[in-house]
Amino acid sequence: QVQLVESGGGLVQAGGSLRLSCVASGRTFSSYAMGWFRQAPGKEREFVATISWNGGSTYYADSVKGRFTISRDNAKNTVYLQMDSLKPEDTAVYYCAARWGGTYRIPTQYDYWGQGTQVTVSS
Repeated sequence: QVQLVESGGGLVQAGGSLRLSCVASGRTFSSYAMGWFRQAPGKEREFVATISWNGGSTYYADSVKGRFTISRDNAKNTVYLQMDSLKPEDTAVYYCAARWGGTYRIPTQYDYWGQGTQVTVSS
């Protein structure tokens, strides 16, 4: 069982930055691929970024490529999402998720989810 707790969301102006954190419980964090997803009101949950168990592989949605960076610190059981050059269309609840095995872009492939953190970007 893995429990995930996100933090770092908030209100920021367009062009600004935020760093989201997701702390995982359990001793096997380093065995899980991690992902960040987001969901805006009235829309489906969508893939943002994912990172392999050792941080060696990362993948991004085209909409955030070059602006967002996913990273992890297995010693701290934490995965991060650095978000720069934020746009109003990035406004959403951001969720981190964990899955045993390789990276995936599909939400249903993830086994554990956090409660989400709100990110609001004003124009």
